[in-house]
Amino acid sequence: MNRIERLQQQLTGEGLDAFLVRETPNIAYLTGFEGVFDDERAHALLVQDGRAILHTDSRYANACKQAAETGGSLVQIDDEAVPYAEWLAKCITQGTLGIEDSISLAEFHKLEEAMAESVQLYETKAVVSKLRQVKDATELGHMRAAQAITDAAFSHIVAVMKPGMTEREVARELDNFMFAQGADALAFPTIVATGPNAANPHAQPGEAALEAGQCVVMDFGARVAGYCSDMTRTVFLGEPNEKLARAYAALREANKTVEAMLKPGITGAAAHQKALDVLEEAGFGGTMGHGLGHSLGLEIHEDPVLSPRYQEALQAGNVLTVEPGIYIPGEFGMRLEDFGVLTESGFEVFTQSTHDLVLV
Repeated sequence: MNRIERLQQQLTGEGLDAFLVRETPNIAYLTGFEGVFDDERAHALLVQDGRAILHTDSRYANACKQAAETGGSLVQIDDEAVPYAEWLAKCITQGTLGIEDSISLAEFHKLEEAMAESVQLYETKAVVSKLRQVKDATELGHMRAAQAITDAAFSHIVAVMKPGMTEREVARELDNFMFAQGADALAFPTIVATGPNAANPHAQPGEAALEAGQCVVMDFGARVAGYCSDMTRTVFLGEPNEKLARAYAALREANKTVEAMLKPGITGAAAHQKALDVLEEAGFGGTMGHGLGHSLGLEIHEDPVLSPRYQEALQAGNVLTVEPGIYIPGEFGMRLEDFGVLTESGFEVFTQSTHDLVLV
């Protein structure tokens, strides 16, 4: 069953006659088109009676048509030069139209004005993103390829980084290497942080220089065919002091413990709590304020997540990061992150870079 058919099955079960998709990552997922879409919100996909029509404009029409022909897609391309709400009103004249709850209020009002009175707009929640939670073999292959580039970048950077380099110089070296290795894009802006700056989980690389005795957090990833990888490693500029060494040992234990417990049926909340328990036992309670992990794919942050808010059971096919962190303001921060996929028997880690303490 292809992705459009899976969506149609869900729509039928919810009593919807048609469904409008506006989120570009959702459109990319449903069509399976690669190398076509950018960040422009320029597309609308209508799914109705088991078929899909993509409304786009002249900037994308040829690429969409080529992608459909090359991949044997059943998605029809329509590039009529009219606003998509006007186009949609001609496609569906009666029944219940499901809409994504992420559209803006202004966009919703435009739809209300354009649609016939015989069409009822029905707000839905996470219809496509729920389908995206379970990755198929093609998606997993892209993410393994993206992670291979990311692992290679780590091997490269630890061989060239040294005291005196700035955070920004290290980040630029990582980025350039990933592109040289075949990355289509970065999965997200690379994080490199040292010293007190590393106590900020989403620190921005700046002009701070790497100094002996510090640790350096590097969080980075590549994209292949639109799919992301995500990895964080912490390295040390010379032998770490006793507190840094204890903190890193606690991170390793938290990462290892959670990855060993992950399997279908476990909740994201339980996995998160297990990591907190390990850090607490090691004397680092209260030092991790963020969730333990998240899913990723066409976007760097997707559901499900490993956090207190996720009480649902995880499923085979969920891709997840496991990224315990320790952050002590004014002193240091560190994080250790892998990602992989839940299988029927456990957690298959894609990340190949070492967990051993790395000195540069």
